[in-house]
Amino acid sequence: MKVLFFVLNNVNKLEDLLIQLSNRGLRGATIINSTGMAQSLYGTNSLMMDSLKVLLNPGSEENRTIFTIVDDEQEKMFYEVVNEVIGPLSKPNTGIIFTLPIDSFNGLVPKKSQDK
Repeated sequence: MKVLFFVLNNVNKLEDLLIQLSNRGLRGATIINSTGMAQSLYGTNSLMMDSLKVLLNPGSEENRTIFTIVDDEQEKMFYEVVNEVIGPLSKPNTGIIFTLPIDSFNGLVPKKSQDK
């Protein structure tokens, strides 16, 4: 098992993403509001930031960070759904996904783990 994090830049796609994930069997995730470093720095008035503003995209004021516990099969499905709903993450300002292994956890156990 691992924890999967997805930072979604286009918050307008959140509902569609969640519906498709649910339709494909994902039953639990936590969603938090988040703001990227570039966006936070964009509002500052410093000489360094003035020179970098051309490179930054200030269009996205906030993101949504979704995290959930997945097995390998669910991780693959998550990537597929993201690609279908959001598009390729290789495009700028779409999002980022990463996973971390879980050594242990206590609490609600995902249904698939209960069946084993």
